[in-house]
Amino acid sequence: MGSFSEVLQSAGKPLVRGDLRCLQVNVGYRCNLQCSHCHVEAGPKRSESMSRPVMEDVLAFAEKSAVAEIDITGGAPELWPLLPEFLERSRRLASLQRLLVRTNLAILAEEGFAEFPRLFAQSRVELVASMPCYLEENVDAQRGRGTHCRNIGVLQALNQVGYGTGEYKLHLVYNPGGNFLPGPQAELEADYKQHLREAYGIGFDSLFTIANMPIGRFRRHLAKQGLLAGYLELLETSSNLQNLEQVMCRTTLSVNWQGRVFDCDFNQMLNLAGGLGPSFIGDISPQALKGRPIAVGDHCFACLAGAGSSCQGSLAASGD
Repeated sequence: MGSFSEVLQSAGKPLVRGDLRCLQVNVGYRCNLQCSHCHVEAGPKRSESMSRPVMEDVLAFAEKSAVAEIDITGGAPELWPLLPEFLERSRRLASLQRLLVRTNLAILAEEGFAEFPRLFAQSRVELVASMPCYLEENVDAQRGRGTHCRNIGVLQALNQVGYGTGEYKLHLVYNPGGNFLPGPQAELEADYKQHLREAYGIGFDSLFTIANMPIGRFRRHLAKQGLLAGYLELLETSSNLQNLEQVMCRTTLSVNWQGRVFDCDFNQMLNLAGGLGPSFIGDISPQALKGRPIAVGDHCFACLAGAGSSCQGSLAASGD
């Protein structure tokens, strides 16, 4: 099929940045978990954390660019000491329509984090909660023994403060447990909702299905098992060029804990700056972003494969 760049060239569909809608902020790689699929390679031994000067640059850029969404990720964002202040100040931005935090859920069961659900509610945060399966054995296999039990308790606590019950938005995230693509998002969402409601009385708003990127820890895991070549071939042969119109890199800017900017969180982890160059968020103009070429690599096939994949779930086009 050729490289991703060759596919774009032969299709006559250049990938360039459009109007900026979402600023995705990776506040650091420290995490209470060490998941087998994590492209960020986050874990308890990581110490990277966004400083106050970088946070100030991020907030200044968000204001002057009038972003509609801020999407906070990690690591576990809750381990970033400046998170409460960042949420409160982000919510003051006149342009902001959505404020999202990506949580692994299990962190909220640890000592010292019990008040975070109410903190999130105060800032009207939409929670994007990683729940790789609704079955205990599958969750614990990917995230460690006891994770499923902690997640269920946290989801119940979130429901009690209004998340997933109509007052505040709660989205769950499904990642495949191996070298295969997610199933249809609507069908999986229905299964999740039925099981979690009947087994635990838990409600949530929507399910995001996200394909595993063949980078970082997941790539090494596949290579060790001799599955990497097959997975890369699956991504290439399952790609749907219709999904190019909806890929998140057109409208999202990713910034890392140091303030460096990238076209997406995946390029960030590959240190693939491309058309953005080695730029820092405090030095760039929002107006200069539109029309810049997007840095691509063969990992980008994962965003086009099947029904498509983004940090907010499958894309509009089907994978037929």
